[in-house]
Amino acid sequence: MVAEVKRTSPSKGTINRGLDVADQVVAYEAGGAAALSILTEPTRFGGSNEDLIRARAAVRIPLLKKDFHVETVQILEARSVGASAALVIARAVPPARLQELVTAGNDLGLEILVEVRDERELDLALRFGAQLIGVNNRDLETLEIDPETAVRLVPLIPQDVVAIAESGVKSAKDVERYANAGADAVLVGSELSASSDPEAAVRSLTGVERTAGARKS
Repeated sequence: MVAEVKRTSPSKGTINRGLDVADQVVAYEAGGAAALSILTEPTRFGGSNEDLIRARAAVRIPLLKKDFHVETVQILEARSVGASAALVIARAVPPARLQELVTAGNDLGLEILVEVRDERELDLALRFGAQLIGVNNRDLETLEIDPETAVRLVPLIPQDVVAIAESGVKSAKDVERYANAGADAVLVGSELSASSDPEAAVRSLTGVERTAGARKS
């Protein structure tokens, strides 16, 4: 599981504005999270680069810098503040820029999580050599969630590429649904950030095995 630190969001408003990053990520790690997503975008999500720096000082597991990365200089910045990976939303940049950002990450030893919502975006991500692909169930224009998006797209991702189902995961049943589609992990944000016991909340969603053979070789 990728457990996310999220104070606010456009869809939910305030989630946990007083959240202490260091305490939260330590709880996530103790609960069994394999990686963490740190929202660094300040206007819509109430985050900052300082959040990622504090998280890096508190835990050893991989950290995803989640922001609107559209320029190669931002990939350099992500590496400099201690990120293990950076989010790039496929529909937020032209194809040529997407390729530049993936290449920049490869050159720096920084993984790029390419987020997609349809088959065309998935084809682009694979063509440009993305090794980490997130399928977002949320339509970023309407903010509505369609849980079938990941169920449809994850099986199309080759087995040698890490596939992550994003948005709308609230229960172990949701995790099982995406594991059955072949997802390697799920990214969970609001449910965990809002929990009064984030360690237990993470633990309740871990330990589900991906279904072998659900994805193409």
